[in-house]
Formats: sequence, structure tokens, C-alpha cells
Amino acid sequence: MIEVNDVTKRYGDTLAVDHLSFSVKPGIITGFLGPNGAGKTTTMRMILGLDSPSSGTVTVNGRSYRNIGAPMHQIGALLDAKAANGGHTARQHLGWIARAGRISAARVDEVLELVGLAEVAGRRVGGFSLGMYQRLGIAAALLGDPETLIFDEPVNGLDPEGIRWIRSFLQCLASEGRTILLSSHLMSEMEATADHVIVIGRGRLIVDTSIAAFTQRSASSHVRVVSPRTADLVPLLERAGATVNAEDGALIVTGIDAPVIGNVAAVHGLELHELSPRRASLEAAFMELTQGSQYQGMLASPAA
Repeated sequence: MIEVNDVTKRYGDTLAVDHLSFSVKPGIITGFLGPNGAGKTTTMRMILGLDSPSSGTVTVNGRSYRNIGAPMHQIGALLDAKAANGGHTARQHLGWIARAGRISAARVDEVLELVGLAEVAGRRVGGFSLGMYQRLGIAAALLGDPETLIFDEPVNGLDPEGIRWIRSFLQCLASEGRTILLSSHLMSEMEATADHVIVIGRGRLIVDTSIAAFTQRSASSHVRVVSPRTADLVPLLERAGATVNAEDGALIVTGIDAPVIGNVAAVHGLELHELSPRRASLEAAFMELTQGSQYQGMLASPAA
């Protein structure tokens, strides 16, 4: 488990993270989102001991990264997929990292097989595609078979096959009970991959909830209702706490969910021809939530 407890980080006069607290639990994939400049990279660097908090604590399984005796066996990370010497082969690259972490050479071949690079283990990394670099970075993160994994933009620039592979692979790792923190600008892919979402802005926590709850709370989420007795239904729904608008012969209802609407109609004997929940996309919910941020700029684009 990753625990960020009341963490503040300053770089001179710049406040990068401001009294931030959250935890990342095992067994699920937690998405880490925020507009550009929100403090995501700084937070991940503090988790990995690359930066120190100005105040507060960051722990992995109860210890700060710098106090973990064999950190590669506790936490693995992919922050920059292309951080590899292009003149080395994939096996050489991983072998060097394994030796630094006192990990057996046999584990190198195991992770190459896991990520689908066994057949190119002897090829120089400089000739790899971006997708192969991403797989190599994931292999490096897995060398110590850690319980906790952090991935920053692992699907950036990949083709559909590569994206599907990473999605299913991360979900498999989570099903083994590992703690996974995933940062990405690709909202549609985050929605398809993550179970939980943490959103920060200007260094502060905005949302810490499930993907379903986050999108449901958006104003873009609603229930479409069609009934031959809309004039009778509208005041009943409003008394139940709904906001009701008419659109193309239907009622667009927000504030209450479909079962409540169905119960109201049933109790009063009102016929319904359609009762369709429409949930906002993760991107729509995110943009709505962060539209006031001065760092607005996070879009469904890997270049953002």
C-alpha cells in the first residue's frame, strides 16, 4: 500500500504539492489524474524517494522508500520508458538493473518472457519501437517481483494491440493483489483500465473515489425518461429531488438515479416507455471538475 500523509513540497517559492493525503490500496488499479502542473510527477517522485517532502510523510508498505532494505523487491516503477542505453541489448539492459538490485540473472529471462520480449532479448534496444520500450520498462519494474507498482504513461504512443496488451497485463497484476498506481493522459484508456481514481489540482486532492462514482456525480450523467404522462411525472420527480429538463420528447433527469425514478412512476401508476441511465465519460467528468484550474490542459491526447 502507498500512503501519502499531509505532504507538502516546495521548490523555492513554488508550491508543487499542498497538504496532500491519499492512499493506494492493493488489488485494484488506481488512476492518478490532474491537469498539467497539478503535482502528479512531483508526488510520484516523492513516493520513489527521488524527492523529499518539505513536510508530511510518504510510505510504501509502512516505510519510506529510502528506508526499505531491498527496494526493488518492494516497489517497481516505469517513469520513462526510453531511459535505456540504445547500444545495449534488452537482456543486457535488464541484467545491469538486476545486478544493481541483487536480483538473480534467471529473473531477467522470466520477465522478458512475461512481457513478450523473449524473442528479441538479444536485439539492441536502440532499434526498438515505442511499444517495445514500454514492455522493456515494465519488465524492469517487475524484476524484483514487487508488491507495489507505479506506471507513468505506459500506453503513450502505442498502437491498439499494445494498448490492449498493457491493459490486460495491468489488470492481471492487480488481480494478484498488487498495489498499482497508474498515471495517464489517455482518459478513455484510464476509464477502461482503472477501478479507482485520485484527482489532484494545484497540488491538492480534489477527488478520491471509484471510477463509477466519479463519473456518476458529473452533471453530464443523467437518466433519459420517456412517458405518455410527463406532465404528471415531472412534479413528482422534482419533489423526489430531481432536476428535470425536456429534450426531443424525453425528460432528462439528474439528481436521482433510474431505480428511484422507476419507483416514483410505479407508486403513482405512471407508464414509462423508456428509462435509460446515461453515464458521463471519465474525460467529461474530469474536464467538468477541473475547468477552473489555471493549469487546465489535460486532454485525451498523449501529447498533452
